[in-house]
Amino acid sequence: MSRWRRRKEPGVQVGGDVAYSAIGPYSSVVVQQAPAPDAPAVEWPVEVGSVPALASAFQPRAGLRERIDAVRAEGGTAVLTQVLSGGGGVGKSQLAASYAAGAVADGTDLVVWVPAGELQQVVTLYARAAQRIAAPGAAGEDPEADARAFLAWLATTDRRWLVVLDDIGDPDTVEGWWPSSRTGTGWVLATTRLHDARLTGGGRRRVSVDVYEPAEAAAYLRARLAEEAGLADGAEEELAHELGHLPLALGHAAAYMLNSGLGCAAYLDLFRRSSLGDALPPSADAEGYGRAVATTLLLSLDAAEAADPAGLGRPILRLAALLDPAGHPEALWETEAVLDHLDPLGDHEPEEIRASLRVLHRYALLTCDSGTGTVRMHALTARAVRETTPEEEFAGLAEAAAEALLFLWPEPERPDWELAAVLRANTVSLAAAVGPLVWDVIDCRQLVFTAGFSLFREGRLGAATAYWAAVADACAAFLGAEHPDTLQALARLAEAYSRTGRVAEAIEVEEGVLAACERVLGPEDNDTLVTRADLATSYAMAGRLPEAVALMEQVVADRDRLFGPGGADTAQARANLAAYLQETGRLSEALVLAERALVEMEEAVGPDHPTLLGVRNNLAAAYHDAGRPVEAVALKERALADAERLLGAEHHQTSFLRGNLAVSYWDLGRRAEAVALLGRAVAELRSVLGPSHPDVVEYAGTLALMRAAARSARPLWRRLLGR
Repeated sequence: MSRWRRRKEPGVQVGGDVAYSAIGPYSSVVVQQAPAPDAPAVEWPVEVGSVPALASAFQPRAGLRERIDAVRAEGGTAVLTQVLSGGGGVGKSQLAASYAAGAVADGTDLVVWVPAGELQQVVTLYARAAQRIAAPGAAGEDPEADARAFLAWLATTDRRWLVVLDDIGDPDTVEGWWPSSRTGTGWVLATTRLHDARLTGGGRRRVSVDVYEPAEAAAYLRARLAEEAGLADGAEEELAHELGHLPLALGHAAAYMLNSGLGCAAYLDLFRRSSLGDALPPSADAEGYGRAVATTLLLSLDAAEAADPAGLGRPILRLAALLDPAGHPEALWETEAVLDHLDPLGDHEPEEIRASLRVLHRYALLTCDSGTGTVRMHALTARAVRETTPEEEFAGLAEAAAEALLFLWPEPERPDWELAAVLRANTVSLAAAVGPLVWDVIDCRQLVFTAGFSLFREGRLGAATAYWAAVADACAAFLGAEHPDTLQALARLAEAYSRTGRVAEAIEVEEGVLAACERVLGPEDNDTLVTRADLATSYAMAGRLPEAVALMEQVVADRDRLFGPGGADTAQARANLAAYLQETGRLSEALVLAERALVEMEEAVGPDHPTLLGVRNNLAAAYHDAGRPVEAVALKERALADAERLLGAEHHQTSFLRGNLAVSYWDLGRRAEAVALLGRAVAELRSVLGPSHPDVVEYAGTLALMRAAARSARPLWRRLLGR
């Protein structure tokens, strides 16, 4: 388990030990988001996201557009969303892109293009849009809060807008994230290969998209080939029919003919004589396009390899086919992992790899968007590539892709949340593409865990809970119920439960993990100690303080004995033990331990590390109880300022610290500041954790008491704790 710990969330915890001061009476809550007072004026119109360029010889598909426009007009402002549904390669995204390009040309105030295959990308693009249009409440610190602010702005604005949700792969991804418009000035277009009732209703209507009409397919070939005389030789309709009128296959064929100087009749003959389509098994051809796509793909690949002196086209495509169709960073092709995979002997320069990418782009096998630094491959092309890749190559491909994605992962992620979201989406695609193999390749496993820690770092607690539940199930299925990585995944699931207020579930999981760690790793293994500390924290959160104290005393004693005093994990355990002792009334012991823990933690991680936030807050809480409010406030103010700088002003841990500081302000008589600060914290945590989270309920109650506190001379925090 320990090899993943370097990717743990850099918040108020280390090695799995949740800082006790980030829960209960000293924390949790949220901020009323307000627009930044110095935000620059918005320059309309605004375009957010990368709208795909229209293909050469793009066909307007007049009949299909009439149907879409008719559905849109049919319900007036009530029918806000059209869902373009059809098989892969039929041109859904191109059709949506044509509408987006038209909206831009028409001066629509806001056009947003969102790759919707993965929730994090939806949230990230919405958050970026919120910043661009200065949506009220978008502070630029918490992507989910900004995304919600963006949806609120869309619902009420009088400005004209279009949001495209491209390639929805799972209805649950967009559940709760569909834009709405009460003013009737907005419009949503979605594309999907699904025919799922969950994507319709609520003002959403499905429009079926199929292949080109025969005349459109032939017209596409004539227009595309018109730039070279002799290529459109009268066989366009026959070739179009042979390719099933499928836009993707027609695009492959046209690129091949243009680059090879081959006419339609000659290409048709070559296509009919080729048996390459047999490489795609019928069982994999769910949409019935296998022969057309596989044959045109591999014909084009042969031609691309002939035009590429480096001969790297095939291995590049095989690696790209494992990644997200919505795109991956072009910088991936310059990482050492990818260079070593493509060129193990060091015979090629990086520029040759870039040249190979450009050749593949010319043959329409992938798209290199230099403006955004993104490389994309159509999902159907990627599937055909994977189906024709020898099975024995997948392990090496997966290892190279995972190592490259890990190298690109930003640390710290703030402010590169958008890149982190793209990398998470590529992680999901890689895991789906290689299946069980992901658990056999160490770098793949590390990538999967890194994506989960990334959700914690962004404060995406709901998404983190679902993610770690899925990872834990997969680890158990493929590695075994007591494999160290399975235990680590379960520990992180328990952490997610704990952070979202599901403490009883966290305890149940942690008790099982601890018992397994003691059997498999031994009672004195570092991971066993970490799990024991996690369980102690959950006991404390559940009010089981004697058990929490006993467990954490054991952890501290074991760490001091096994590793010596000092070290971040030991300091964190000591800080948490101080908090538990404080809650049981052993204040003098708590103060000594809390002061020692802060010194040890500063020595272990330096004076400017996120881990210090919780340790400082623990000591501040002890000072508060000891009647030293001035010292308590000084520590809490520093912790809050550091959290705003290191984690972001809207991060849920920052909100916890904001609520804690409010309580100390109250005891110093700074009542107006206390009410304002706690009100902001409650609003923030309510948006992140939900109104029923125990901490939100407690702080909302505290806020109500503050507002009526003139009726009681007893210090508020003592009254709440029954002291």
